Amino acid sequence: MKKILHLKRIWLLLLLPVCFLLLVFAKRYPDFAQWIAQGPYLVYAKILSTLTRWIPFSLMEILILLLCVFVPVFLIVSVVQLIRKKRGFWKFFLNLFCVISIVFAMFTFGCGTNYYRYTFAQRSGLTLQKSTDEELAALCRALALKINEVRPQLSEDEFGVMSTERFDYSEIASRAGAEVSALGADYPEFESDLGAPKPVLLSRMMSYTNTSGVFSAFTMEANVNTDMPDYLLPSTMCHELSHLHGYMREDEANFIAYLACRQSESPEFRYSGLMLAFLYSNNALFASDRELGNECYALLCEGARRDFAANSAYWKQFEGKVAEVSQKINDAYLKANDQTDGTKSYGRMVDLLLALYRRDGAV
Repeated sequence: MKKILHLKRIWLLLLLPVCFLLLVFAKRYPDFAQWIAQGPYLVYAKILSTLTRWIPFSLMEILILLLCVFVPVFLIVSVVQLIRKKRGFWKFFLNLFCVISIVFAMFTFGCGTNYYRYTFAQRSGLTLQKSTDEELAALCRALALKINEVRPQLSEDEFGVMSTERFDYSEIASRAGAEVSALGADYPEFESDLGAPKPVLLSRMMSYTNTSGVFSAFTMEANVNTDMPDYLLPSTMCHELSHLHGYMREDEANFIAYLACRQSESPEFRYSGLMLAFLYSNNALFASDRELGNECYALLCEGARRDFAANSAYWKQFEGKVAEVSQKINDAYLKANDQTDGTKSYGRMVDLLLALYRRDGAV
């Protein structure tokens, strides 16, 4: 035991209580969490993203694949050594908890405290309030009309579904990074260039988990499923980049993605953002008033309906136990990080859209 205490790496265990206290303080004092988000976090994100952004593939994906091999091998070898040597028990657990400490520290600095920062509604000055079904219907109608205006400007595949084939992935990714950074004119935390979203090589497998994108706090990468329908790509990229810039709440990341796409000169980006906003808004309206929801959906042009139908058909093929388990894990993760206020009247994403529409009188 004395030898164990003399090992230098034992001090890594101090990361556990330090990071735990950091999270407690961030949760209790939003001012403190906001200070971290706008200062230390952005410095940390910029340093780490600078190291990983030049790797053209997803480092997170490679690490996950390596861990799938390394962890079982490490456990088997460790157990065999413990049985053969009948010693080293404490050293094994010390190494294990040192690794856990490092992972927990990277999570805390990479995203943990950001869950407790000021909400984007507070940062933007938008006022969230309960709204009527008629107000929501008015928003849906405005979004539908704007979608119909942009849709004819887009390319289609042989099935009449929106396509981005005329662009390379790198072009779309670079534009996504630029669109999110452009939000820095109003919100300084977006000014930093933290790189472009990366394609996941095993995107088809990613779809089995019902996942369109993932932010990795351990490698500071925004990762995107490139197998899904094309109209989802721009808004998904901007969504994951909003996480990279420190906004971890899913509903707020969707709204930020909409804002980034809304201001774009690219019709593909504007369309993607509008479709994201319409989907959430019309689903909320449909749940509250089915007749009004159907009425607003009927306003969409045939092209937009084909895109929604293609999206539904795509994800339907992956329904099953894997998707269910993945969603349950994600749900548990979000709840563990205090994302339990998803329904304030119509939900924060829709409430933010309504607040913006109320303020600007336009989508």
